[in-house]
Amino acid sequence: MSKQKISDSWLEKKANLIRKANKIPAEFYSRFGVKRGLRDENGTGVLAGLTTVGNVHGYVMNEGEKQPIHGELYYRGINVRDIVAADRKEHRFGYEETAYLLLFGSLPTQSQLDKWQQKLGQFRQLSDGFRDNAIMSNPSRDLMNSMARAVLFAYAFDRRGIPDDLSIENCLAQSVDLISAMPVIAAYSYQAKRHYHDGRSMFIRNPDPEKSTAENFLKLVRSNGKYTRLEAELLDLALVLHAEHGGGNNSSFTTHVVTSSRSDIYSSIAASILSLKGFRHGGANLRVMRQFDEIKENVKDITNEKEVTKYLERVVARKAGDGSGLIYGLGHAIYTLSDPRAELLHNKAKALAREQKREDELHLLELIEKRGPELIRARHPRAAEICANVDMYSGFVYDMLGIPRELYTPLFAVARCVSWCAHRMEELVNDGPIIRPAFKPIFHPCDYVALKDR
Repeated sequence: MSKQKISDSWLEKKANLIRKANKIPAEFYSRFGVKRGLRDENGTGVLAGLTTVGNVHGYVMNEGEKQPIHGELYYRGINVRDIVAADRKEHRFGYEETAYLLLFGSLPTQSQLDKWQQKLGQFRQLSDGFRDNAIMSNPSRDLMNSMARAVLFAYAFDRRGIPDDLSIENCLAQSVDLISAMPVIAAYSYQAKRHYHDGRSMFIRNPDPEKSTAENFLKLVRSNGKYTRLEAELLDLALVLHAEHGGGNNSSFTTHVVTSSRSDIYSSIAASILSLKGFRHGGANLRVMRQFDEIKENVKDITNEKEVTKYLERVVARKAGDGSGLIYGLGHAIYTLSDPRAELLHNKAKALAREQKREDELHLLELIEKRGPELIRARHPRAAEICANVDMYSGFVYDMLGIPRELYTPLFAVARCVSWCAHRMEELVNDGPIIRPAFKPIFHPCDYVALKDR
């Protein structure tokens, strides 16, 4: 990029021209029946595809009206609650089994799971050339950008040398590489940013092929490389709960869109990473933590329900917080009465909060979950049912695990990569047309005016 600077006055002047040229009156969207955000007026998603990978269930439609229900999340038809319960009962890490289920469509036998874990471990190690050129050279301050760049760079390092081959066999080989490497790419991107931008020590370790995804991530990110079993189990749970969320979420839909054009897998996954980066999607837990910090700074006793409620009232009234009136961590596009991911993560987090003597902070989040919805409905009587979403607790969990905040959204990408790969192969198997919704022009045809007459 050029070193030359553009003046602020020129930018402001031209930006105003852009705003004027592109502004569309809000009433036009309803006049022409436009489904903004691919959603109907009642907030339900426009049916744009079919999927066998996963499903998010948070309401039922009864005679055209949306009725709230307790949320459920299904991976290949299996309730995620049952997956988590089995992991706990058998005292094992569950992300690798979840990845197998999402990718291949069925639960593995013990033998299949063992071989799958071995394969993931085998491909975690990055080549020196890829690590040095794709990650360590000119690292970005933003880790999601670093990860997207590394994934795009992987095109040149395609293991089979046929990066544009769209066969399911080749896509599977590429998917195994990406799923295995993503936690290492995230950890190394953090270490590079920590060293080159923050002026701190960099710790580069080799992943352990015998360890789980969660264990490897903690080992590669932490300066001492150590972690407890409880810490690894909690991170593993977070990975399981973030692995899939249906085909309609923004990043998975991005996978379908890019794949439908028949671009390569590296372009598709990089695009999904950058979709996830947005604060309306994967970056939401950072906003929860900023608001969490703010409440702790402004409320004397965070265990006092009256004091917390009083401050939340100010947030909703736009007299505190960032002025948006939003209580972050509350509300979801699909979940209404409850988000199963939030419930499962909350329950598991209690043990570590107790161990770290941070139960007061966990109680603060519980108070926000309890009082926030009723405060929002009091100010907005027509508001739909509101529940805590997974972001209410995921940021706090990562904080207890000592994971730096710039790694919160990259961790989401680490977990979701397998789902993007599964959705890509679903798009390829069903050989659908290129995704191309219609946009209605609202300008009137006009004549070209010669340069000398303008």
